[in-house]
Amino acid sequence: MLATYGDRRVEDVAEGIDSLELAWLVHQLEQHYGTPLDLSDEELARMTTVSGAVEVLAGLRTGTSPR
Repeated sequence: MLATYGDRRVEDVAEGIDSLELAWLVHQLEQHYGTPLDLSDEELARMTTVSGAVEVLAGLRTGTSPR
């Protein structure tokens, strides 16, 4: 999903996620799933890397995200 921001190849997506990419990613996920993501400040802070974003989103899906 991040690769489509800026029309990049998947291998061109860096591990780090800047604030603009994060805002775009959250927006895209909300649009795709048709529901707002109610992310805490802590969760957003953990989403500064691709790995961190995957962990947070997986936690939301499984209900294991600390809230």
